[in-house]
Amino acid sequence: MDLQTQTELEAAAFRRLLEHLRERTDVQNIDLMDLAGFCRNCLSKWYLAAAEEKGIEMDYDKAREYVYGMPYSEWKDKYQTGPKK
Repeated sequence: MDLQTQTELEAAAFRRLLEHLRERTDVQNIDLMDLAGFCRNCLSKWYLAAAEEKGIEMDYDKAREYVYGMPYSEWKDKYQTGPKK
C-alpha cells in the first residue's frame, strides 16, 4: 500500500471514530479514559498538536469543537452527566 492510500484510510477511520463518538453521547469521557486510556479531550489535544506541527494556527477550543462536533460548552451542557466543572 502506498503512503497516500494509507493516509486516506487512516483519515477515513479517524472521521468514522469521531462520528461514532458524536453519536454515542451517552459514553462519558471518564468512561473512555477508564476503559481505553484516552477520551475526546485527548483526541482534541492530538488534533491540535498535529495542526501545530504543520504550522496551522489553531487553539484548543477550536480543536475540541472539531472533535465534539459543536462547542465544548454546548456538548457539556447537553450530554455530560455527573458533576460539571
